[in-house]
Amino acid sequence: MRLYTLSKRHFVLVFVVFFICFGLTVFIGIAGPSVIESTAVTAKLNNLKMKPFKLKSKPLSTYNQQLWLTCVIQLDQPNESSFKTNVTMTVKIRGVEENGSSSFINNQVYNRTRILNCAQKCAEIIVVHLGYLTYTQYEVIVGFEDLNKLMYPIKNLNFTWKAYNPSFSQVEIWFRFVFVVLTFMVTCLFAHSLRKFSMRDWGIEQKWMSILLPLLLLYNDPFFPLSFLVNSWFPGMLDDLFQSVFLCALLLFWLCVYHGIRVQGERKCLTFYFPKFFIVGLLWLACVTLGIWQTVNELHDPTYQYRVDTGNFQGMKIFFLVVATVYILYLLFLIVRACSELRNMPYVDLRLKFLTALTFVVLVISIVILYLRFGARVLQDDFVAELSTHYQNSAEFLSFYGLLNFYLYTLAFVYSPSKNALYESQLKDNPAFSMLNDSDDDVIYGSDYEEMPLQNGQAIRAKYKEESDSD
Repeated sequence: MRLYTLSKRHFVLVFVVFFICFGLTVFIGIAGPSVIESTAVTAKLNNLKMKPFKLKSKPLSTYNQQLWLTCVIQLDQPNESSFKTNVTMTVKIRGVEENGSSSFINNQVYNRTRILNCAQKCAEIIVVHLGYLTYTQYEVIVGFEDLNKLMYPIKNLNFTWKAYNPSFSQVEIWFRFVFVVLTFMVTCLFAHSLRKFSMRDWGIEQKWMSILLPLLLLYNDPFFPLSFLVNSWFPGMLDDLFQSVFLCALLLFWLCVYHGIRVQGERKCLTFYFPKFFIVGLLWLACVTLGIWQTVNELHDPTYQYRVDTGNFQGMKIFFLVVATVYILYLLFLIVRACSELRNMPYVDLRLKFLTALTFVVLVISIVILYLRFGARVLQDDFVAELSTHYQNSAEFLSFYGLLNFYLYTLAFVYSPSKNALYESQLKDNPAFSMLNDSDDDVIYGSDYEEMPLQNGQAIRAKYKEESDSD
């Protein structure tokens, strides 16, 4: 691995380049267009008797991707008061064609109950969400029941149409295309660098990189432009599937590497892989189930939300949190045990330190981005149902895609074979072989080159060449 030949200066340079590339994507995102464009419609107090409310969206294109209609009920209430109540609404949706003809979607009236949560002001209610657009314009007829029975008089009803900004859609297409091309190039270069070696000589990190890089290509979704060419739910579902597969493969990669680096020789499927696949598989199943559940129900009912099936959603949420907790505890156990058992072994401790340091940086950045984007809303029940309506700028999209792409690119560079990897593959990739040339005293008390772990590859290679010349 190139990891063994890097000096301390090279490691610093690797992290600096990683942060520069990530920071560049963030700055481009900050300077980019807003993700969501909104159009506000206000119903005055004297219009409350005009039921139902007929709300027409502006003309739309496929670049708008999705459409939301939200409502905020503005009450004349004291600042310190707060209450929660149910509000019943009826919704009917009409789609308008380019030629001006219109037709009702599913030909039915939807009756839904929403929870109105008011503190200093009332929370936003999602009235309708359309996951893909088949018409150039939509008209929604909304009626509320028993609004006059609220604790406080109503000032206004503020409706808002929300859709993706077409400028952001173009930015998203181009950046996905750039990441697809970069990932394809990195994947080809990494595979080309390993062509001279048998898979038996590959380290566990190299084997996993050969799996993660093609999955990263799918994560960037080369089929994404289909969502602008085909009026169907399938491209969006495919994108969600690719993302969930890659993220779960990344979780599985961490478990297998931190465990496999301690276990040399044959790794049995039943004892080594099965528990990891079982835990990560449950996480993947929960994510895919939630995504399919929401999409299928929205196809039949655009007013659908997870709150409609509160009991089932709460059960799925608890299940996901329990499995995620088990995963985190298992991963921490493997990390602590690997670091405690292998910290004095040459080369292996370097692999542990680098992977742990880079992964820790990526996780910290991810948590910061999530907190800045959602804050305490991450823990709310309606968090999943309202994720897609709270983007503020392109940086929130580009930061996640850039972070994961540059993380994999960095690992691919470090784990690719070095120029002198032909004999390093026999000497260093397997820690058992790296111990063969050590004396018993070196094994027990440590050798001299352990005190400079970032340069141990160069020191051993020089010693190896000197002995070969003398012979």
